[in-house]
Amino acid sequence: MNTKNILSIKTAGIAAAIALSLALPQFASAHCDTLDGPVVQDARKAIEAKDITPVLKWVRPTDEHTVKSAFNAVLAAKGKNAEAAETRFFTTLVKVHRAGEGAPFTGLKPAGAVEPAVAEADKALVGGSADALVKLVSDDVAAGIRKRYEHAAETYRHKDESVAQGREFVKAYVEFTHYVERLHTDATGAGAHGEHGGDPHAEQHGGAGHSPVGHGAAEH
Repeated sequence: MNTKNILSIKTAGIAAAIALSLALPQFASAHCDTLDGPVVQDARKAIEAKDITPVLKWVRPTDEHTVKSAFNAVLAAKGKNAEAAETRFFTTLVKVHRAGEGAPFTGLKPAGAVEPAVAEADKALVGGSADALVKLVSDDVAAGIRKRYEHAAETYRHKDESVAQGREFVKAYVEFTHYVERLHTDATGAGAHGEHGGDPHAEQHGGAGHSPVGHGAAEH
């Protein structure tokens, strides 16, 4: 089996695994701060029904009092104050929810401010099928891997012709391997829901990490 076929098989496997992992009910952290996200949607249902129950699943038991106070303020508000109280309730709810995940809160985002894959994940849950989500993510992942692979492969062929070309290869190699590593880490579940920090791999190759193929102990 040639290298191209091996890459094709591995790419398809990684892409499918990532797509399926995204289809799991982990969508809340990705867009819980938008006005059309699941948290605010449940908040609107709670207000309409005058029953806070639908939103309590989004917060920890220790935070229920804070959320209930904001909710009661909405029910008590009238006239022009009603809209302001509603916004405060949404803000409080989302802020408390994100704090419970250890995530920062930077304010409510407008409706529609959601990544296509996340929107498709929500559609999958509502529609009962992840097929469209799998295709969307698989296609994008496959394209991302191939693009970085082709650049790394091209620079690999000329890496020993000069120092400048060697450095160009190392740059392409690091981008390629870090990209694949992040994808595989997410696909295998190494990154847990609620981890909103920076790139966990950003410093990984600064020390005793693996060296580029055929590059010995080259630093990158």
